[in-house]
Amino acid sequence: MASPKPFSGSRYRKYKKMFLGFPGARESFPFGPEVAVYKNTRGKLFALLSTEAGDWYVNLKCDPHWALSLRKSHPGLIEPGYHMNKKHWNTVKLTGGLPPALVRKMVELSYLLVAPVTRR
Repeated sequence: MASPKPFSGSRYRKYKKMFLGFPGARESFPFGPEVAVYKNTRGKLFALLSTEAGDWYVNLKCDPHWALSLRKSHPGLIEPGYHMNKKHWNTVKLTGGLPPALVRKMVELSYLLVAPVTRR
């Protein structure tokens, strides 16, 4: 029996819909089928979605001060970004242990942090 594709099922569709819900967001798989990469229209990365042993993870950009606070408040669920700049990125375990509103807020902030800077 063939193993299921890593990016299928309702959980994947839920997070894909969330990430692609931002203006101009795009999904690609430049690192192979195990990691979904989400970028804005300028090609700036704001989320990396992966799965391992049935658990889902997302790397999100974060304000450095809030990143530290989140890690302290949610040990085991929010850790320094795996394979990323540990100061500016968190890896979030998507097991349902975090309030959905908090996950959404972290995703939105990540998207906004890579958005173009508008000058007056």
